[in-house]
Amino acid sequence: METVDVAIIGFGPVGATLANLLADCGLSILVLEREAGIYPLPRAVHFDDEVMRVFQTLGLADRMLPHTHVSPGMRFVDAQGRLVLDWSRSPDVGPLGWNVSYRFHQPDLERVLRDAAGGRANIDVRLRAEAVALDQDGEGVTVGFEDLRCGAPRSARARYVVGCDGARSLVRRLIGSAQDDLGFHEPWLVVDAILERDLPSLGDHSVQYCDPVRPATYVRGVGRRRRWEIALLPTEDPLEMTAPDKVWRLLERFIARADARLERAACYTFHSVIAARWRDRRLLVAGDAAHQTPPFLGQGMCAGIRDVANLAWKLARVVRREAADSLLDSYQGERAPHVRAYIELAVRLGGLINTRAAEAAVPGGLSRREPARMETIKPLLGAGLGAGIQDLVGQVAPQPILADGTRLDDHVGYRFAALLDPSFHASLPDALLARLQEKDVAVVTDPAPALQAWLATHAVHAVVVRPDRYVLGAARSVADMAALVAAV
Repeated sequence: METVDVAIIGFGPVGATLANLLADCGLSILVLEREAGIYPLPRAVHFDDEVMRVFQTLGLADRMLPHTHVSPGMRFVDAQGRLVLDWSRSPDVGPLGWNVSYRFHQPDLERVLRDAAGGRANIDVRLRAEAVALDQDGEGVTVGFEDLRCGAPRSARARYVVGCDGARSLVRRLIGSAQDDLGFHEPWLVVDAILERDLPSLGDHSVQYCDPVRPATYVRGVGRRRRWEIALLPTEDPLEMTAPDKVWRLLERFIARADARLERAACYTFHSVIAARWRDRRLLVAGDAAHQTPPFLGQGMCAGIRDVANLAWKLARVVRREAADSLLDSYQGERAPHVRAYIELAVRLGGLINTRAAEAAVPGGLSRREPARMETIKPLLGAGLGAGIQDLVGQVAPQPILADGTRLDDHVGYRFAALLDPSFHASLPDALLARLQEKDVAVVTDPAPALQAWLATHAVHAVVVRPDRYVLGAARSVADMAALVAAV
């Protein structure tokens, strides 16, 4: 029977990212995916700077960039076309070292991730393999799966199993987790089209049409790809509404039939739920298996990739016996409040778009005289790991360019990093510096203005950053620094 460190159920973007991260940590990985190949039609269309940073960690950012389009942001307009909320993003690279918002075509992104996984000898991918049973014991999990090519039963052993298996997750069901319902459940028609010619009038901004009769969303994709998401009325049959004639009747307010060809039309019920339990001993869930969000923030896939970025380095340390199994208890505690903040904002924006709860999203609602401005949120992690001065704990750390032109993460690699001002570094005892070296913590004392300005802004002399680029803690004294080193 094959034995691996981690079995991953599901090979979508979240599962593929986790497989690559764990493989880079030296673990052996088995991936089970019931489908034969990449789903060829569009699904997720947005990721952000934090996700691009994860791809950078994997050495894949440069391979992703040709498949992306930098998004200028989103505008919310009322039924008369008046701008009520402006969520524009800067075209410049942001503090995390990348643009704040990217559009992409999911099959292209998955191909990059899968090609990378295929090049790692310690990842075994089984397509057309469906997990059917997970039997835990004190040493690991026996994974029962069916080879769908021939119907034969198979099994493997893994130290841990992570379910990246979507909204109908088998792993979540076997964990026995109920779901916390945040109250948003609406049927929408999602239409993907490819323009026959450039239509500058559609614009590069995404647009949320806050129309009480028929709320809708327009999304500019890569190349000539465009998406419309259109709310369905209670009297409309979802299956009938995907018929081309009905789709075009809904699209004619935006484009003419001659302007584009339809690639896909499908009805979805947008949900807002979070699993009550993300872990049962050696079983864990991530991505849609752990939470679902309405799409109005474009954070569905992003949240899943944040999950596995949080989980991967912890799993690696536990499997390599560098940390106790209890380290994994911090996973849900940190991630669940973080993703809840995004889902709750998406639900509030859904209330603005369908105008039933506009006041909750924007003070003054749709009656404001001037458009409101919206800024991109970066929630704190929930309670979990932290040491030293708590001011910055749980924030995502910036990624400045160092004095030699290198991005911080490329210099550090996938490990802990201590970012220090040079004078404080010079004051640290040799024994403490030796402990940093023993624990494989990258010590950065670079004079790059952006890095030193960040430390000075927060009145700290050092910050320790985790492999997932979140702050473990800060230091203003040698004692603070000693506490941080002990926490690592």
